[in-house]
Order: sequence, then structure tokens, then C-alpha cells
Amino acid sequence: MKKSTLLSAVAAVSMLATSAAAHFQMNYTPESALDKGKTIELRQVFTHPFADEHTMDMSGVEEFYVINKKRKKDLKDTLETITFKGNHNSGKGYKSTYKARRMGDHLMVLKPKPYYESNEDIYIQQITKTVVNVAGLPTDWDRELGLKAEIVPLTKPYSIWTGGSFTGVVKSNGKPVPFAEIEVEYLNRDVDLRNNAMGPSKVKAPHDSFVTMGIKANKDGEFTFAIPKAGWWGFCALGAGSDKEYKGKELSQDAVIWVQAKDMK
Repeated sequence: MKKSTLLSAVAAVSMLATSAAAHFQMNYTPESALDKGKTIELRQVFTHPFADEHTMDMSGVEEFYVINKKRKKDLKDTLETITFKGNHNSGKGYKSTYKARRMGDHLMVLKPKPYYESNEDIYIQQITKTVVNVAGLPTDWDRELGLKAEIVPLTKPYSIWTGGSFTGVVKSNGKPVPFAEIEVEYLNRDVDLRNNAMGPSKVKAPHDSFVTMGIKANKDGEFTFAIPKAGWWGFCALGAGSDKEYKGKELSQDAVIWVQAKDMK
């Protein structure tokens, strides 16, 4: 085999290997259901949560806020730039703390600046939701915000038993997105908050198709996914947003939501 042909084959295999993992914007905190109010740690990282073969540099944050009992509070000033260490490389991310003191749901929304994906020559912007509950009082978990790209949960994101299911509706500017394409990934590692790093993997995928699982919404934008393992699960509705271009290039404006499942003991 000629050298150029060999290099092309290696490059093709490399692309196939990396394509199995999807991009996911994280707004991570260890626990989504708190017995009482406390100050929580957060990490904002753009990564591939299952395979952790590449950590992307976040290019900034447009919006970061929380809603509790209909009250909106800006959290952008709490962000502090960090270098987050994955198992294969490091990337620019953020850390912050939040005083989740009031009872009820604390619905956090993170809207990062678009990220340029050079391999595809497109920009990616993932508008991300994370819900933390204090003391079991439900208030805002199913609140629809009218975002350009949004997954509105029909299941409480913080009270799911392992083996249960999560149902959501993909929307854009308040309207359902029919047959939306959704990628699903498991956060396959513990996050070391002290060192801003990913830990070792927990499970091994039997096939590349299990790294990023693909599902589709129905004609009303609704989808359901059965959750087989405890931990954090990310759902990403690809290109659901109304913005399709950024700086003259294609923009995939995605909706992301994170849910946490717990084992029965």
C-alpha cells in the first residue's frame, strides 16, 4: 500500500472512531436532589461525556441564569475560567458556585457562545438546562422558557429511578419540533471537582453505537427514553434551534437537558 493511501485510510478510521461520540455541553453538579439548601459547585465543560476522548475549548458564555419560583437571577458573573482535564486532553471551561437555598426547583440555563467545529466546518451552540431541587417541593422543573432551542421535560429530571424513563418535548421558540433528532449519552465518569478533571470510565460500550444513542421525537416533538443505569444522562436535540447561521457558516443550535437517575436501595 502506498504511503499516501495508508495515511488516508488511517485518517478515515480516525474519523469513524471519533464520530461515535457526540458533543455535549455540561453544566455539572454532583447531585440534582438536595434535602436542604446549600451552596453547590458547578462545572461548565464542553466534552464527549461517555468516551471522553476530547475536551473542547469553550469560546465564552452568552447567558447563564437560574429560575426559582418564577424569579430569574443572572449567574454570569459567577463564572471563573478554568482548564478542565479530560483523560486525553485539556480544554477551556468554567467553574462556579450557586447558593441553592430556597425550597423548590432551581432551573439553570447555560447558553454558551457558538463553538467552531473545524472537522465539519460548522458552529455548534448548545442551550443547556440543568434542574436542581431543594427539599422535594416541585416549582419550576417543567417551566417552558420559549428558548430558541429547548427540551421541555414531562418527567421530573431529578426524581427518576434506574430503569424508569424520561420524557421530554423538543421546542423552538415555544413550538414543537417534529421528528427532532436526539442524541443520548451517559456521563461515564465521576467529575473530580477539586482538580477539575474527569475520572476513569465506569462502563465499556459493547459497540460504537452504544456510545451515542440516537432516537427521534414524534410528530409533536415528544420523545421517551428508558434509563438503564444510575447517574447523569444527557439529551441533545440536534439543530432544533431557529438560528441556522453564524459568521457566514452553518450553525447547529441544539437543545440539551441533563437528568439524573438513582438506584433503588
